[in-house]
Amino acid sequence: MKVLIFGQSGSGKTTLCKNIVQRMGDRVVHINADEMREEANDWDFSEPGRWRQFRRMLNKANAVSDSGKIALVDFICPYKSGREQFDADLIIFMSTVVNGKYEDTNKVFEWPHWSEYDFDIHEWDEDDPIDVCWSIGKKIWEDETPTVQMLGRWQPWHEGHQALLDRCLEKAPQVEIMIRTMPWGDNNPFSVHEVEKNLKDKLAYLAGIVSISIVPNIVNITYGRKVGYTIEQEHFEKDIEDISATKIRNNTTD
Repeated sequence: MKVLIFGQSGSGKTTLCKNIVQRMGDRVVHINADEMREEANDWDFSEPGRWRQFRRMLNKANAVSDSGKIALVDFICPYKSGREQFDADLIIFMSTVVNGKYEDTNKVFEWPHWSEYDFDIHEWDEDDPIDVCWSIGKKIWEDETPTVQMLGRWQPWHEGHQALLDRCLEKAPQVEIMIRTMPWGDNNPFSVHEVEKNLKDKLAYLAGIVSISIVPNIVNITYGRKVGYTIEQEHFEKDIEDISATKIRNNTTD
């Protein structure tokens, strides 16, 4: 998979990429334009020099993608035709800066139409890296892949839930975590959107392997004849089963 993060110098591309790497770990490979130029010892910013740089970045991204990793490509990529040729699976435009510090780049940078990228970041927000992780995840997720469902309130997510998730990932390559919508109360102090935000923060490293969704207040799961899936309860060691979300909430508020 190839993710292109482009925009003017100083727009925050590298900062965003480093934050994504911190969350997704070795699933992603950060390809930085300055590092590639330094490796090639090529600091020619003429049009031919920019196209040489483009080919270096593209070749590296293709090699990373072909290896099964996610190529996180961080460079200005000023030409519209270059962005089209890159054929990225996800394109993010950093529009936080209109003009960068290099006048020659300002002159050649072709501002994209909104239809040329998946989304843009025009003002830095601490949640941006998490949002990008899950946008990458959506591109990876396959509905036809065997999947285990986890249904719960997750008020809040704790080590017992993590142990259950780990067990689920032993059963299938994907897990759908469903957040049950519940009336607010002492046992449900967090809104489903707060729970969703917390889960996306904690589980960003599994984006695309895990999917998170909000569902109604499901009180019964019923099925007729055997249709190819199993409903089962998992059991764990006492120290895991004794973990209480109520105690965690009480300790948090004390």
